[in-house]
Amino acid sequence: MESGQRPAEPVPTTTADSVPTRNRINPLVFFGSSALIVALSVWAIITPDGAANAIGAVVERISHGFGWYYFLAATLFLVFVVFIAVSRYGKIKLGPQHSTPDYSLFAWAAMLFAAGIGIDLMFFSVAGPVTHYLAPPEGDPETIEAARQGIVWTLFHYGITGWAMYALMGMALGYFAFRYRLPLSIRSALFPLIGQRIHGRIGDAVDLAAVIGTIFGIAVSLGIGVVQLNFGLNFLFDVPVGTAAQIALITVAVLMATVSAVAGVDKGIRRLSELNVVLAIGLMIYVAIYEDPIELLNGLVMNIGDYASRFPGMTMNTFAYDPPTEWLNDWTLFFWAWWIAWAPFVGLFLARISRGRTIRQFVSATLVVPFLFTLSFLSIFGNSALSIVRGGNTEFGETAMDTPEEGFYTLLDQYPGVTFSAGLATFVGLLFYVTSADSGALVMGNFTSRLGSSATDASRWVRIFWAAATGLLTLAMLLVGGVDALTSATIIMGLPFSFVMFMVMWGLYRALRVERFREDAIRTSLPSSLSERTTMEPRSVHRSWRQRLARVMSYPDRHTADRFVEQVSRPALHEVADELRERGAHASVTEGMVDTVGLPHLELRIRCGDQEDFTYRLWPSESSVPSFAPRRLGAAEKYVRYEVFLSEGSQEYDVMGYSKEQLIGDVLDQYERHLEFLRLTP
Repeated sequence: MESGQRPAEPVPTTTADSVPTRNRINPLVFFGSSALIVALSVWAIITPDGAANAIGAVVERISHGFGWYYFLAATLFLVFVVFIAVSRYGKIKLGPQHSTPDYSLFAWAAMLFAAGIGIDLMFFSVAGPVTHYLAPPEGDPETIEAARQGIVWTLFHYGITGWAMYALMGMALGYFAFRYRLPLSIRSALFPLIGQRIHGRIGDAVDLAAVIGTIFGIAVSLGIGVVQLNFGLNFLFDVPVGTAAQIALITVAVLMATVSAVAGVDKGIRRLSELNVVLAIGLMIYVAIYEDPIELLNGLVMNIGDYASRFPGMTMNTFAYDPPTEWLNDWTLFFWAWWIAWAPFVGLFLARISRGRTIRQFVSATLVVPFLFTLSFLSIFGNSALSIVRGGNTEFGETAMDTPEEGFYTLLDQYPGVTFSAGLATFVGLLFYVTSADSGALVMGNFTSRLGSSATDASRWVRIFWAAATGLLTLAMLLVGGVDALTSATIIMGLPFSFVMFMVMWGLYRALRVERFREDAIRTSLPSSLSERTTMEPRSVHRSWRQRLARVMSYPDRHTADRFVEQVSRPALHEVADELRERGAHASVTEGMVDTVGLPHLELRIRCGDQEDFTYRLWPSESSVPSFAPRRLGAAEKYVRYEVFLSEGSQEYDVMGYSKEQLIGDVLDQYERHLEFLRLTP
């Protein structure tokens, strides 16, 4: 192991005893969700008119009875996420305390963005501002105020409110999967509320709801993508716009998504995400060059100010006195339901790539990084489109509002080199489509499987199945009524999962309070452990500082580590366990071999009834001897560390060189803190 790297994490003892050691499907969730999706798709394909009427009737009832609820829920999710991030809980890691991030900042940020936003950003970056300008929810159309509303409403629908829903699910899933070592699934976030029952029917029902909502949310994005790409190919190559071309596009995209999903996060999704962001930035620069850059910068700054100043009023604006029902269904209610439907999918994916980040880092990046990109993208393309409409091109405005899939390409047609820019836009759109589809296949495969660990993914055939199922549902909804049917279905499917999100929020808060009790236990038990050390006799102190200096200056080899195990750690742990058993406690010591080092690891476990057991692990690792260390001729290049691991992960200190009495004292210090933690925990 290179110097500075963390040692391999020990195989933990999990609270989720029923988690399997190998990947297999969860029959109830997999077959239940797949049967429902296939049945709905076949019904919609066979009787599109009946499906359209049924969807429309349900949406009308939801928008009338639950419109206020969507506004309130979205606001509460945002407030909770920000509160957790700025509070003392923000420093808690999504993983053990010793864990470090798996991806660079750029790769992580690229996947954050590409997973949460798809081709719909291109779809609405022109259609949104133009529609709000020509038909605003309140006030007169085609005014300066309507133009400012056009951008700010689009930003509002793509802003931090929606990303807060992703952040809520992401930090909850990451926390329980990597900190509690539970399955990387929605059910795990309910562990503080229902305990081991998450592995039963209740947990299956929660994951089933997540899969249903997720696949409809993804289908919206893919449906929008198919419609827009179809027009893009017609614009470039005169490919006919219609069902045949859309079926072909769905087939091609599903095949590409399958290849990417099977390749996995590192080889597939990560590389596509990074390429996607770079090309999207190139497209923005292209338009900015041919538009007036100074005017666009002025618009960007104004848009930021409008968003910041108007956000508090917009976030709870239900238009109670004169509700524009059709506008609300098409925009705010649809977007909030869409974000909710995507929350389990994106949340799980974000958790999957964010191990080792603190909650504060995770929330800050999730709310800020994608929004900054979205802000720039919407401002550049939205202000460019508004400039054309306000300049007198009414035909362009009507096209962008009535057939939004044509708006983006029609905007590019206003500038030189449209063949190049439209071709680039089509390729970027295809990448957006594939990154959404492959991420969705990966996540839904994980939802419907029992995984061996939170670091593994579902079997390849399961991911392939979900890529195909998503394509089938997308086709069915397009046959029912195009993009309108997809948006309506999302409003329906997002409602039940919003209730699950409140349960997730409550479960996460209860778990984070336990972390606070753990910190309080360390603080309150510290004086007693310090007082033991200050009452030592002078001669003992004299020996202690010399021994301490010798330990600091030494870099022990494997032979020394073997002797430490034989003479110190094994006898110390067994003596503590024997004494505890004599006092009526249930204590045991187990050992195992760490193959990468060739040394044993040891664990002392003390049962604590129905509360969290105390575990004290000694785990060996090899590190390179640092350059500042005093060197002897023939000395080894590696040295051995024995680090202490508790239930929450590595404590990041080495006990090699401790005497038996010192090691026993350390065990008792940690045990005393654990008992204090249990006392403080309700």
